[in-house]
Amino acid sequence: MNESMFLSEDELVEMTGKVRHPAQVRVLNRLGIDHKVRPDGSIVVLRAVSQRVLGDRTPKATIKTWEPVFN
Repeated sequence: MNESMFLSEDELVEMTGKVRHPAQVRVLNRLGIDHKVRPDGSIVVLRAVSQRVLGDRTPKATIKTWEPVFN
């Protein structure tokens, strides 16, 4: 799975519930999600930032701890 490091426009619409960039910016500000606005008005949001703020629901790898074997 090759996810981009940035959210897509469709993902921004889904996250914010808004289509227009100024409205998306208002929602992102209210959610506390850091973002940048490009010169053309489009929005850049790092996927990692959105996952950190909203809570990453992906399962974490299980870390096996070392335990001694007594024979």
